[in-house]
Amino acid sequence: METTVPTGTEQLLLELFVIFVTTKMLGEIFERLSLPAVPGEILAGIILGPYALGWIPGSDTLRSVAQIGAIFVLFSAGLETSPRDLIRVSRKALLVSVLGVVVPFVLGFAYMKLRGDTTVEAVFVAAAMVATSIGITARTLADMHVLSTRTARIILGAAVFDDVLGMLVLAVVAGAASGNGVAWLHLSVLTGEAVAFALFMMFIAPRIVRQLRPKMEQMSTQNASLVVALAICLLLSWLAVKIGMAAIVGAFFAGLTFADYAPRWNLIPRVGGITAFLAPFFFFDIGSRFNARVLTGNLLTMAVVISLLAIISKVIGCGLPLLHEGWPMVLRVGIGMMPRGEVALIVALVGVQSKILSQPAYGIVVLMTVATTIIAPPILRYLFRREIKLRPAGNVPAPVRL
Repeated sequence: METTVPTGTEQLLLELFVIFVTTKMLGEIFERLSLPAVPGEILAGIILGPYALGWIPGSDTLRSVAQIGAIFVLFSAGLETSPRDLIRVSRKALLVSVLGVVVPFVLGFAYMKLRGDTTVEAVFVAAAMVATSIGITARTLADMHVLSTRTARIILGAAVFDDVLGMLVLAVVAGAASGNGVAWLHLSVLTGEAVAFALFMMFIAPRIVRQLRPKMEQMSTQNASLVVALAICLLLSWLAVKIGMAAIVGAFFAGLTFADYAPRWNLIPRVGGITAFLAPFFFFDIGSRFNARVLTGNLLTMAVVISLLAIISKVIGCGLPLLHEGWPMVLRVGIGMMPRGEVALIVALVGVQSKILSQPAYGIVVLMTVATTIIAPPILRYLFRREIKLRPAGNVPAPVRL
């Protein structure tokens, strides 16, 4: 007897196939052009989404898959960020990170308010401007083989803190999404919860895992460490939502919890395989929500201004603590901290889903993210041209842990 796949399932499988193949193909093209794959995956969503060709109209199921992809993007980032790296990183890197968050947020918020936008929308756009993408920055520096330089260590150290601060900013902003305005008391409580959650996950949770490690390694279940890590990731993602934060915040700190044991248990490549499959759906979803038709006239000008502010604010904020070391250092660190990547997109997506961020404002954030992601790698290559030229042939430094 012949069995048929239900129409809904058949359509979903076809859409998943088209999305996965298209995002990977465009990502490959971008990487061959020495650019990150993320903009290519976003471009796939823009082209095939409902506002352009309309081949993938979108559905709640696809968006759920995309949100799971976002969880694994941040879980993978957490696995590569040891809590001890965060604790031991230099004071200079921390100062670079803090000013690199404050200056973009202030400039973005001020510009949006001067234009007459609501306070909450201005906060969302400003929040999208703060966080550096660790993955994009580290990949760029690794491709140039300059990870062993002092400048690269400052950039990566600051990017680690920047990502955590960005997660906290996102937690605060997500808490504002449920109200009609900024509830300062609620935000204060939420900030306290976010800080307490972060401190617990950085200082206490790894010790708990250390105590449980012998029992986990004695488990008979196949891939026991991976199973436990995935379970904790889902649990903390749910817990983060329950206490008023975004699920990706819990996923990020779940990765931190297991980061010290990720090499021993071979978690990074195994989780990376899951992320490689799910992440493209997230970036495709980001692009599919972008309506380029709304960016005309004043809105296009606004997008250009926000992108310029995103670039300038990182150079100023991250460069100020290093001004005494000269402009080459200021520019290298500032440009290295410039790519926004997944955190900015997640902030924008939270705003759209909460119906607080308008389509024009959402499009502005996406354009800002793509612009900073594309512009940074070639500028960094130019700024590090001497180190690249002086590097002995065949001498490829090993990745540097902070």
